[in-house]
Amino acid sequence: MFNMAKNQKSYTPEFKQQIVDLYNAGGTSYPQLEREYGVNRSTLSNWVKQLSPIKVSEEETVTLKEYKALQKEIQRLKIENEILKKSDRHIRKRTIAEIVTFIQNHLNHYTVSQLCSALKFPRSTYYKALVRVPSNRQEEYEEFGRKVKQAYDESRQRYGAVKICRTLNNNGTLCSVKRVQRHMEQQGLRSVVVKKYNHHANHGAIPDDKANILKRDFTARTINQKWCTDITYIHVLKEGWTYLASVMDLCSRKIIGYAYGTSMTTELAAEAVKNACLNVRNAQGILLHSDLGSQYTSQAFEVYLSSKGILHSFSRKGNPYDNACIESFHSVLKKEEIYLHTYQDSQEARRAIFEYIEGWYNRKRIHSAIGYMTPQQKEDEELEKSA
Repeated sequence: MFNMAKNQKSYTPEFKQQIVDLYNAGGTSYPQLEREYGVNRSTLSNWVKQLSPIKVSEEETVTLKEYKALQKEIQRLKIENEILKKSDRHIRKRTIAEIVTFIQNHLNHYTVSQLCSALKFPRSTYYKALVRVPSNRQEEYEEFGRKVKQAYDESRQRYGAVKICRTLNNNGTLCSVKRVQRHMEQQGLRSVVVKKYNHHANHGAIPDDKANILKRDFTARTINQKWCTDITYIHVLKEGWTYLASVMDLCSRKIIGYAYGTSMTTELAAEAVKNACLNVRNAQGILLHSDLGSQYTSQAFEVYLSSKGILHSFSRKGNPYDNACIESFHSVLKKEEIYLHTYQDSQEARRAIFEYIEGWYNRKRIHSAIGYMTPQQKEDEELEKSA
């Protein structure tokens, strides 16, 4: 017995169109076409339906076949548009793993073919990725990338490549700054930044009793030898400008005293120094450096320092570099915390300052000037030496 399917004849598109044109020209019936060309009537009828032109305008016609193809193309474009809208960022910035994950997450609504077509992603690559076993080198690369991201997140996006590299090395993951930089760039990780402060120096004369004893020598053999202090501005919505007075130990770079309030007064400046003295048995001979602000040149402030035996050193007029360490701290505070948030009132700002200084800056943030230790680690080290 012959297989009828194998004996069915195939026809070229040109042949089909010629038959349809003969029928539409008139004078040639289905029976006649069937006899002369050996095509059965049902096939002829289908050809005529599919290939006969339909007038859509005065100058334009379209066949039913073309119309259906157009509908299919419109539907395809509609689906691809839906898929691209569900893609959260431009596909060229995705990794292969991210594309594969995206496809797998949407297979309930679209086919692999539809998803790959919309994303311009080869299906062969998709199927290879499903069965690919990552090499040891690739696994190590991805694990290092996760460690970089973890260190970055734990610093609340404050660390750049140098400090992330130091952190990883201290935790036993040996790496170079360039390697960290590559992974940060790949993941789009950037340290928070702030515009550089440009000062305008005023080299006016300073009274003899307001001498610069420190003279930019920011080194100290141990803690509680040299301190520096300053006041900075912090804006909140309710009260407007508020003020933070800070005291730093130049050996440990730790903020050992600070005071926050809504008025920039001598009392605020003195309170910060008093807080710095809380854990010091004898402040006699400590050198405290400040600028020439009225809070620091007031009689009340000088009386307090004299009562503690603290020597007072002053910056030159309009020259913040003379007090660069505390200026740098306030700059970092604003860059890493203040400028990133809007505080409703002074209470909210006070809490944020406390968390930043006590929970982050003193205990977790590594400092290049003290060998990439934290200020608390440096202080502890100095205390052990003197024990």
